[in-house]
Amino acid sequence: MNWSVFEGLLSGVNKYSTAFGRIWLSLVFIFRLLVYVVAAERVWSDDHKDFDCNTLQPGCTNVCFDHFFPVSHIRLWALQLILVTCPSLLVIMHVAYREAKAQRLREAGGHSCRRIYTDPGKKRGGLWWTYLLSLIFKAGVDVVFLYIFYRFYRNYTLPRLVKCELPPCPNVVDCFISRPTEKNIFTLFMVITACVCIVLSLVEAAYLIGKR
Repeated sequence: MNWSVFEGLLSGVNKYSTAFGRIWLSLVFIFRLLVYVVAAERVWSDDHKDFDCNTLQPGCTNVCFDHFFPVSHIRLWALQLILVTCPSLLVIMHVAYREAKAQRLREAGGHSCRRIYTDPGKKRGGLWWTYLLSLIFKAGVDVVFLYIFYRFYRNYTLPRLVKCELPPCPNVVDCFISRPTEKNIFTLFMVITACVCIVLSLVEAAYLIGKR
């Protein structure tokens, strides 16, 4: 993991964010990304290997695991973190476009040329809309993924024991999940932080609209 890339992204986005946006970034990069990389990946690394069923029927364990875990928590969280941070990059790209456009005008007309942007990073005009839409998109991504997690894993919890009777299992077999309590704690933590990020994005959007 190249932390210098995330550090540069964090400092670049912070430069153009409001106070709510800086809090949102801190939650995402410290409480979600770091927890994901440092702890969550290790907790779920043995989920398939240690998924035990009380049968020796070939293929039964694999079928039952695929039924109860259609998509891994880790892969869903990785996709969620990627999608939720992309809008912040769009804001930086929009500011960079403004600065490049102003630079081209200065080179073409000299220093006496009228400045098209007094402050390229100030949230006005198109940049205001880009920033507002990025907040709505970030909140929407978190809401969608919370719904996906709820559909796949009811109440965001994993049971200690699941009963499976899918072919080729010979009968109803008992299957046991590895470290369900620890996984439930991490899942609850990620869900709570996602809810806080949703609230912060909506509050920041309301703040921008009210200020304008």
